Amino acid sequence: MEKTVFIIGLGLIGGSLAKSIRETGECHIVGFDTNQDTLEFARMNEIIHEIAIDIPQAAKRADLIILGTPITETVRLIKELDQLPLNHDVIVTDVSSVKRPVLEAANTISNKHIKFIGGHPMAGSHKKGIKAAKGHLFENAIYVLTPAEQCDDKHVGILKNTLKETKSNFVLLHVTEHDEMTGVVSHFPHLVASALVHQAKKWQDTHPYIPKLAAGGFRDITRIASSNPDLWQDIFHHNREKMIQLIDDWITEMSQLKLFLRQENTFGLTSYLQQAKDYRDGLGVSKKGAIPSFYDIYVDIRDQPGAIAAVAGILAENEISVSNMQILEIREGITGVLRLSVPTKKEQDSSYQILSAKGYELMMEK
Repeated sequence: MEKTVFIIGLGLIGGSLAKSIRETGECHIVGFDTNQDTLEFARMNEIIHEIAIDIPQAAKRADLIILGTPITETVRLIKELDQLPLNHDVIVTDVSSVKRPVLEAANTISNKHIKFIGGHPMAGSHKKGIKAAKGHLFENAIYVLTPAEQCDDKHVGILKNTLKETKSNFVLLHVTEHDEMTGVVSHFPHLVASALVHQAKKWQDTHPYIPKLAAGGFRDITRIASSNPDLWQDIFHHNREKMIQLIDDWITEMSQLKLFLRQENTFGLTSYLQQAKDYRDGLGVSKKGAIPSFYDIYVDIRDQPGAIAAVAGILAENEISVSNMQILEIREGITGVLRLSVPTKKEQDSSYQILSAKGYELMMEK
């Protein structure tokens, strides 16, 4: 029997979920978004089957409701759905990266037909909106589930089955456990990246040439500072207690580094850096994490017309998607370096093999 899936919020995450669910061929997908252009794009490109005009009416027909909205709006919608006169059980889930306020609202639901399961698909993109949606966005990604108090294993199983085409790795976590871990590896790094950019901006008053030097590593470690400010303000607000705690921890870390430098403690500093390197090098690379991953290869190219287009063309012919492209160094008449970023390790390996076979000199970070 075909299930009706109602997705509220068709941005990158909601749109990508719609695409992957549609691939099962087992669901009728209804979509709602406040942006009419988004809805038309989703319908015209067969991401959804039907546009919802009214949230309550569409919700009454649904077997599964996915809230692909910011956290504040998600909490509001949970309260709105709780008031609906439903005549059958409906699973409701969300995609928020902070679970405490969402589950606090979900645990007050009095409607016996609503079975709430918190969700957080931990994958994203440097792009946003329905046009960036991809059915394979969540493949091999961790997908955290945090069931509400009134939800049992049967409903969790139904949700997993409906989302099977995401090819995600589902993990059940306690709310506090989830928020602390995502705070450490996702939310706080965004704060640090923004702070680094602000620091560079202030130093630009003294050294106007800084923007020209702020390439390479600086651009990499601050890339996430380009994320949607409104979205991340909402995340920081709802996970503010953890953010304050992590800022305190960070100040302690910086104080230790400052002490090493002030005391000219080269042994202590080297040991600190080595421990960081060992831990960083030991992080898993096989699964997607909280922050979108990019896999780079470096291609030596000559300073001649069409050199960059030739590389891009070869990869396009082999259906390899390039997420980002940057010229690191090229001077007139000599070889330069082109850095290509691709979304997956598999595409990185394929790109290396293909371009090597074409005679290009390459370097790939492993």
